[in-house]
Amino acid sequence: MFIDTHTHLYSESFKDDRDEVIERALEASIKKFVLPAIDSTYTKAMWDLKAQYPESMHLMTGLHPTHVDAETIQAEMKHVKEELNSKSYCAVGEIGIDLYWDRSTEALQKEIFAEQIQLAKQYDLPIAIHCRDAFDEVFEVLEAEKSDALRGIFHCFTGNREHAQKAIDLNLLLGIGGVVTFKNGKIDQFINEIDLEHIVLETDAPYLAPTPYRGKRNESSYLIEVAQKLAAIYDLPVEQIAEQTTHNAKKLFRLD
Repeated sequence: MFIDTHTHLYSESFKDDRDEVIERALEASIKKFVLPAIDSTYTKAMWDLKAQYPESMHLMTGLHPTHVDAETIQAEMKHVKEELNSKSYCAVGEIGIDLYWDRSTEALQKEIFAEQIQLAKQYDLPIAIHCRDAFDEVFEVLEAEKSDALRGIFHCFTGNREHAQKAIDLNLLLGIGGVVTFKNGKIDQFINEIDLEHIVLETDAPYLAPTPYRGKRNESSYLIEVAQKLAAIYDLPVEQIAEQTTHNAKKLFRLD
């Protein structure tokens, strides 16, 4: 059994064949899916999907860093707080800092990242971190917020060996997805130095499809490609990769 710890199955990218996509994943032994939030406009679609697949879908709430905007921030954070207060979520995410698209919001992104980490600690929930062109900035906020209550996943981990150790020292798991299958992904060069107890699997569907699907729409069934690549890197049976990463995800998100 596998768990896709980060998949946007509610995305418009799946509007024409969502059920088929989910069925393919279920048939491939991917039995649970963790859905990260983006902003308030997606909340209904996420809950609709959970109503359709109550045993399989597990939801996060949070504000994605690329959707941090001075004009909407108060309403968006109010929404996150109301969701946490009124519904059951398995994590706060995806949250973090993205300086690839827009550096002008850096200060606000840092502030909102810290605020959402504090909410996660308040509600005893893990976080799912989005980091793009912002390792120093993300670790700066994490170091300021570190505590025994801080835990989560460094989603779509693309850092180096030093970044990996920093994340682990902060009680974070590494979310490994399609990048590990890329020729220039680089994490395949050192990931086997990381104990499997620190790793979970993800697709980030519909983004970052693994080889041999690179450049196409990603979907949760492609998680198998990631697991097989890790099995080759670690020189272990794919069943062992499944067992350990599933255990890690269940423990973090407190899934049955």
